Amino acid sequence: MPDVRMKVWRGDATGGAFVDFTVPADEGMVVLDVVHRIQATHAPDLAVRWNCKAGKCGSCSAEINGHPKLMCMTRMNTFAPDEEITVSPLKTFPVVKDLVTDVSFNYEKAKTIPAFKPKPKEADGTRRMYQEDIERVQEFHKCIECFLCQDVCHVIRDHEENKPSFSGPRYFVRLAALEMHPLDTNDRIDLARLKHGLGYCNITKCCTDVCPEDIHITDNAIIPLKERIVTRTYDPIAWALRRMRGKSADLGAGEPEPPSA
Repeated sequence: MPDVRMKVWRGDATGGAFVDFTVPADEGMVVLDVVHRIQATHAPDLAVRWNCKAGKCGSCSAEINGHPKLMCMTRMNTFAPDEEITVSPLKTFPVVKDLVTDVSFNYEKAKTIPAFKPKPKEADGTRRMYQEDIERVQEFHKCIECFLCQDVCHVIRDHEENKPSFSGPRYFVRLAALEMHPLDTNDRIDLARLKHGLGYCNITKCCTDVCPEDIHITDNAIIPLKERIVTRTYDPIAWALRRMRGKSADLGAGEPEPPSA
């Protein structure tokens, strides 16, 4: 492969700029490989966060030519031979140094979500679920917390003032994984509406588009949560059933509870 021209953002919280680098590239390289070569040959103090280099830890998130991606999963042969490639830190979060951002916002939001609380076991000491219920929530557990969905979400990307009241798509996935679990007894519907700001989401599907694990964030997590909130808030029959039956009344039509025996 010919030499690669790459513009890498260098700086910290006080400011910075793109710096040009030209380095040799080898067949099969990904963007993270080139960044490592820049570290080895030109800028040993270049800060970059990475771990597995296999698309499973979510550490090497960055914006490549303006698009949120994992550097370890972006192959160099997807660019034109003479194309100049820009690599910059995630825009939504404060810069620590160079390509490293402070993503503690996400972990603070995670602390506000009540944990899984299973219902009591059946008389025979077991808990039962339908297979389709297991499969429904399994998708959400594929999340590697790369926070690309958080980065691309314009509600917090373009409006810093929304962060206190909007948790972002990663935590709507977390809420969906818990709220749709057939054995969970915690109630998070009002929490999703009042504290996590689900109503701010206007379902543009930008979060789904950038997910490296192909989680259908909008269709399978956000929209069903919105539907449950509407049912809870505006459907008087569902409200009455909930008063009588508890959380199971928030299940949609065609979602019966598993048999107890």
